[in-house]
Amino acid sequence: MKLDQVANSGNDEFYTPAYAITPILKYVKPNSKVWCPFDTEDSLFVKMLREAGHKVIATHLADGKDFFHHEEVCDYIISNPPYSLKGEVFNRLFEIGKPFAMLVGIVGLFESQKRFNMFKNNEFEVMYMNKRIAYFKDYAEQKPSFNPPFSSVYICSDMLPSQIVFEEINK
Repeated sequence: MKLDQVANSGNDEFYTPAYAITPILKYVKPNSKVWCPFDTEDSLFVKMLREAGHKVIATHLADGKDFFHHEEVCDYIISNPPYSLKGEVFNRLFEIGKPFAMLVGIVGLFESQKRFNMFKNNEFEVMYMNKRIAYFKDYAEQKPSFNPPFSSVYICSDMLPSQIVFEEINK
């Protein structure tokens, strides 16, 4: 089921709160070049990675940069991708072959045969957090507008020290 259908929003554009970004920051090597392919300059991913000393390239479909037809030179790819395209996004990430971290809802992630086979045939790691993420729609307010009835995890490749990592977040 699409996140936008669950939230009844009509789109996939939900933003990630700072507390959900903090856990991944410690796994990004200092002074890295990070591509955030689904983010505008307003994104907290972009802002927090820059504050941590990284060079960040923010691209977004609204700016004419389609992740599926565009690629940046980078050390890492980090973002919260469109939920309805998660399978296609991971397929493209595995093709690109760069270390990545994508924050996604865990429900249904492995449930299609195509995605099951894709993950089965590629090495990846999972960061599981102790609390659910409440996403928001407005950067000015950052008021939670969607509290999904499922957990979100980071699906990573070549970033975490073990196949599964547990992190605590503080809301």
